[in-house]
Amino acid sequence: MYDVLIIGSGAAGLTLALGLPQTLHIAILSKENAQEGSTLYAQGGISGVMDEEDSFAAHIADTLDAGAGLCDPDAVRFIVENSRKAVQWLVDIGVPFTRQSNQSNSPLHLTREGGHSHRRVAHAADASGAAIETTLLGLVRQRANIDLLEHHIAIDLITTRKLGKRINRCVGAYVLDRKHDVIKSIGAQVTILAAGGASKVYLYTSNPDGASGDGIAMAWRAGCRVANMEFMQFHPTCLYHPKAKSQLISEAVRGEGGLLLLPDGTRFMSNFDPRAELAPRDIVARAIDHEIKRLGINSVFLDISHKPRDFIIQHFPNLYETCLSFGYDMTKEPIPVVPAAHYTCGGVMTDLTGRTDLPQLYCIGESAYTGLHGANRLASNSLLECIVLGQAASQDITKQLHNKVFPTIPPLPAWDDSRVTDSDENIVIHHNWDEVRRFMWDYVGIVRSNKRLQRAQHRANLLLSEINEYYAHFSLTSDLVELRNLTLVASLIIRSALMRHESRGLHYTLDYPERNPQFDGLPTILDPLSAYYWH
Repeated sequence: MYDVLIIGSGAAGLTLALGLPQTLHIAILSKENAQEGSTLYAQGGISGVMDEEDSFAAHIADTLDAGAGLCDPDAVRFIVENSRKAVQWLVDIGVPFTRQSNQSNSPLHLTREGGHSHRRVAHAADASGAAIETTLLGLVRQRANIDLLEHHIAIDLITTRKLGKRINRCVGAYVLDRKHDVIKSIGAQVTILAAGGASKVYLYTSNPDGASGDGIAMAWRAGCRVANMEFMQFHPTCLYHPKAKSQLISEAVRGEGGLLLLPDGTRFMSNFDPRAELAPRDIVARAIDHEIKRLGINSVFLDISHKPRDFIIQHFPNLYETCLSFGYDMTKEPIPVVPAAHYTCGGVMTDLTGRTDLPQLYCIGESAYTGLHGANRLASNSLLECIVLGQAASQDITKQLHNKVFPTIPPLPAWDDSRVTDSDENIVIHHNWDEVRRFMWDYVGIVRSNKRLQRAQHRANLLLSEINEYYAHFSLTSDLVELRNLTLVASLIIRSALMRHESRGLHYTLDYPERNPQFDGLPTILDPLSAYYWH
């Protein structure tokens, strides 16, 4: 039994854990090694108003512009106005951000990324996520009150309704210990979903393998609403190479002068947006997708070789070495790039303390929908949201526990697997996993249509039925847990996309190619407890 159970060990979950009193008994679950997750692979950095020439008003305006009329202004204002404090906290705990000179007290070096009107992205060279994750995790490991449970994957939330109670609240989770192949019932006064996004639902993604939408799926099954699931962000530039799995090419390459080129060396972004390479991600990704399909080519090219060699290696040391390992010298030649699924802009509906519809359940980070990102996330606002909402949630949870507002946790039943059998048909799981990701890429990708979406919905419904049957009768594996979650999230994305009869931000459909002002400010909300889905 714990005071607090945190499902996920990325920037959001670790920030929350560090903000809680050390008198609390805390468990943090990680599906793999604790550092493995999307935070580790974030390259660009964290946005924040740190320069005198910048302002909160400008950062808010850029975020609202990228969000294409669907951001929640209150959420944007709250998170942006806490950005300076969030970045400074990371500096204070020892995150080794790049500075303007070698002096330790030198101002932070700020870079500019697509959609930003100013330089406001604090970074640690081109491995910012690794620097933040490593620092946070190091501090967590020093806390005696925190149990870090690695190789543990949450299966489902335990709610009092499942235990036969009239009033529903969250009291913990069923968890698969992958090392010992045993399922545990872990009770907690407060449970936090910080499990990341769902980009693994697509065949090509910049995310690590664990991004299977677990938090969103578990919250939905427990009765929480989700919003804006149709807005899946595709990063415009991932390295195109058969062996370059999930290799992101940072937004900062374009921010520092990188140009997008066709195979003949022609620039094309100015044909799609006056900001050219510095347009928001949805515009750049759609432009690249258009050119690839129009010309029947495998990729476009990103070129920063016109910059001095020392400049490139200083700003992008890890990218330089990675590209070199695949045979590309970015100081001398363009590198081939394609879009790939990158970020889940929708998620579990929360307030600005991380509270969900279900009492005693919080959700933060990429699993959550706060209203910050709207129809398209502004570059480097994701880590900012993790830190600001992680701190806000920790303050709220501390207050709730101090005031003893939560009822006592009832005895939790053990996981019942008395009627299941082992299955030797793992090929079925792997086939279904592959099928989901392929039809999502083909039919629910950067460009959509009603016909494509309906075809995808039909396949998703069949697979959900098949997977639920499989889930009910066979022993659980982590692959089956993730497949079940991934397919459910795919279904939620498709449902949401079918509801939005317009093109806006990351959702572009051939049937409704224009933006409809009647949808301004209206998120797509799905409610599992109602027969109706509505805006």
